[in-house]
Amino acid sequence: MELTATTTIRKPPPKVYAFWRDLGNLPTFMAHLEEIRTTGDRTSHWSATAPFGKNVEWDAEIVDEAPGETIAWRSTGKADVPNAGTVRFVPAPDGVSTEVHVVLSYDIPGGAIGKAVARYFGEEPHQQLDDDLRRLKQVMETGQVVRSDGAPWGKRARKEFPQRPAQPLSDSELAKGADA
Repeated sequence: MELTATTTIRKPPPKVYAFWRDLGNLPTFMAHLEEIRTTGDRTSHWSATAPFGKNVEWDAEIVDEAPGETIAWRSTGKADVPNAGTVRFVPAPDGVSTEVHVVLSYDIPGGAIGKAVARYFGEEPHQQLDDDLRRLKQVMETGQVVRSDGAPWGKRARKEFPQRPAQPLSDSELAKGADA
């Protein structure tokens, strides 16, 4: 399966690249990641949740990198879910923002049947990637994953990213915004 997604973040490419390159940041916005442990300059061990309460693990290596521009990786060894991907950090036309372009490919356990079952249980991979990039944008622009009053706890079933409910800006935040 190959997935692609793009988002625009109102931060310069070097800043977005640096945030992504610090692999410990990825679980702050990627819902299924439990932990990423760096094992070398270009290698790491990943742990993630999977449908039906399962966990999957794999080792990965960065196979291509252009600081501030691109990171490409692939799983190594006997990965539970073999995968590879590339993320590109492209200056946006506004001269301030970054377009983040992600391409992921991986083998879904169970093939087409596994994909259909995952979709049935709300684990549709394309939607997950879009949601992850939306959360990345929120973390980069606001410092946290934002939830609305209508859904302050996110996906309760998996307890993803519990956040405080949205609330109006304080007087000091309003004053600060007026000065900008």
